[in-house]
Amino acid sequence: MSLFAFAPSRGKRWHLALQASIGIAAPIALLTLLGHAPLGYVAASGAFTVLYAGSAPVVERARMLPFVAAGLLASAALGALAAGSTIAASAGVVGVAIASAALAFGFRLGPPGPLFFVLVFGLTAHVIGTGGIGAPVYLTAFAGGCVFSFLVALAPLLRSQTRAARPRSLRELFPGPSLDADGRMLLLRVAIVAVVGVLLGLLVDPDRTYWIVGSAVAVIGVAAARRAAFQRGLHRMLGTVVGAGLYLLLALLHPAGIWLALLLGTLQFAIELVVVRHYALALVFITPLVLLLTGAATGTIGSIDVAGERIVDTLVGAVLGAASGVLHRSPERPLGKDDTPSTDGEN
Repeated sequence: MSLFAFAPSRGKRWHLALQASIGIAAPIALLTLLGHAPLGYVAASGAFTVLYAGSAPVVERARMLPFVAAGLLASAALGALAAGSTIAASAGVVGVAIASAALAFGFRLGPPGPLFFVLVFGLTAHVIGTGGIGAPVYLTAFAGGCVFSFLVALAPLLRSQTRAARPRSLRELFPGPSLDADGRMLLLRVAIVAVVGVLLGLLVDPDRTYWIVGSAVAVIGVAAARRAAFQRGLHRMLGTVVGAGLYLLLALLHPAGIWLALLLGTLQFAIELVVVRHYALALVFITPLVLLLTGAATGTIGSIDVAGERIVDTLVGAVLGAASGVLHRSPERPLGKDDTPSTDGEN
């Protein structure tokens, strides 16, 4: 599987990219103009909702995304409860990683899997823990962002032709709950990297554990089979690390306010264009997007020290996630056409 190979196109995605871009940029721009920029960054993180089920018809996304939003909001609520306690936050990262992975794999949620549930938990605990935003206000802003991005994603339903499509049942959209051998192995890998990542984070800086674990989970993805796990893990590791480098360059520009909204909107647009064809490339944009949001919410954008720490955390987590691929069994047959990058965003 070549690092430069793209999965086959599944049609135009610019409209999905535009919706996702609006979902993240509009809350920041609006609340910045109203004098509440920090809440704009929180609301913008609710746009992670629309990164799921991007290839599904709109009528099916209307059924799927509320469950994603509910999961993200639950992760945020748990993060709020854990804020201010190193032990609670560390245990919470492990718990949310395992629980979200079990649900994502058990119900075949698809890419990006448990990644954003982990990051939302960690980001919430970190921001509220700094004392800048109270838990009720934070959760209200985050929920508002989820709802706004959901409504933007469903805008095509205003067309009668789009509404006429017949969606599959929830049972078909979320088959399960069940874990096959591959799902159990992926869940085990997530559990291991969550525990090890938290322990490593505690040795370095407890506030950074969620990003180490998130980077590892991003590298794991939903790949199965030992050889594919290593190859895809390497691709994700490179994408995540390159994305961290891109963040460093962008952070030096000290983006803020409307300019930051436009930058994040552009990154989100790029993510939606490439995520179903090359997930490693998508991570080049996903990584700085999340880091910029985190930096904006905590007031650390432009800090060289923080940027350097994030790159180190990303590298540690990415290596950890890739190394966990050794747990997969050796392939019993050569990789064939079925092992080429899939069209659901898993590359």
